Amino acid sequence: MNSTYKALWLENGDLVVIDQTQLPFRSVTKVLKTSAAAAIAIQDMTVRGAGVIGNVAAFGVYLAARESNGDLATIKELAAVIRRARPTAVNLMWAVDRLLKVLEKASTQKQDLVEVALQEAIAIADEDVIGTRNIGKFGCELIEAIAKTKPKGEPVNILTHCNAGWLAIVDRGSALAPIYEASDRGINIHVWVDETRPRNQGANLTAWELGQSKIPHTLIADNTGGLLMQYGKVDLCIVGTDRVTRCGDVANKIGTYLKALAAFDNHVPFYVALPSSTFDMQIADGVKEIAIETRSADEVLYMQGLQDNGQIGKVRVAPLETTALNYGFDITPAKLVTGLITERGICEAAETAIAAMFLDLIP
Repeated sequence: MNSTYKALWLENGDLVVIDQTQLPFRSVTKVLKTSAAAAIAIQDMTVRGAGVIGNVAAFGVYLAARESNGDLATIKELAAVIRRARPTAVNLMWAVDRLLKVLEKASTQKQDLVEVALQEAIAIADEDVIGTRNIGKFGCELIEAIAKTKPKGEPVNILTHCNAGWLAIVDRGSALAPIYEASDRGINIHVWVDETRPRNQGANLTAWELGQSKIPHTLIADNTGGLLMQYGKVDLCIVGTDRVTRCGDVANKIGTYLKALAAFDNHVPFYVALPSSTFDMQIADGVKEIAIETRSADEVLYMQGLQDNGQIGKVRVAPLETTALNYGFDITPAKLVTGLITERGICEAAETAIAAMFLDLIP
């Protein structure tokens, strides 16, 4: 796989992934040897982020082929388990379906299904590398244009939500790809990083990524973004997404909708960055048709972090008798989205514009 930054890689035919639940305090990897292990890694968020979920799903199908000695019927059974691992991110289903389609054809041609699955999974990862680089270039043009309007010495202030960097989509992510590109070009930037409760992917992962690249950033509580916009301290918002409908509705980490509302009210551009594999052209209305994952209440009732004794541990933040509801995602209507940053260019979040740029994806 030809990525510079790797959230996953192959060793001796097995899939190795960074255990993202351990970041930023521990650098731990897991070796996935079976399709069941791949499904669990997706489900328990050892790996997360739309693109990486798709990558692990694709390699999971390869592992299914390996453990079944290339028996197509068994591969399909094992792949179905992977496909159900999480309900919202469409890259997961897309990757599994793509692998199975290729394997169906290869089976009729009497090809080695294990090798075919491996090469197709690698191809998906390599395509993501090219795609994220292009997303970075197109998105950076927006940042560059704003930079030209700023007084000398003032940075372009970008707000993001959750984590959509290289931990989420190899090789540079979606929402963070333009930020990395801007840094490479020497543009003065600063990133407001939402903590992204309840799992704190912003505090744990985005802050860690930006710190590794020495990009100036400030962690903020999730509810701070609106005030910063009112104060004129946000020049644009860029977020990632787990699914976009053919009409431009966006499913992303819970809290994204509130940021979009605040941006709309304060005339701050709100962009969504995504590879084309994140489009779901089969659905139109995000609120009515996208399944929103409900996760464990414990993610809300407890927080994990580095304790004073140097150990990583959990603490409960609510009364013992309190229950919690934990939706993983929300839907941002297309009318609140300034534009979609894709590997093919920037387009309006509207059915006609999406269809014009992605006609080949429409079933």
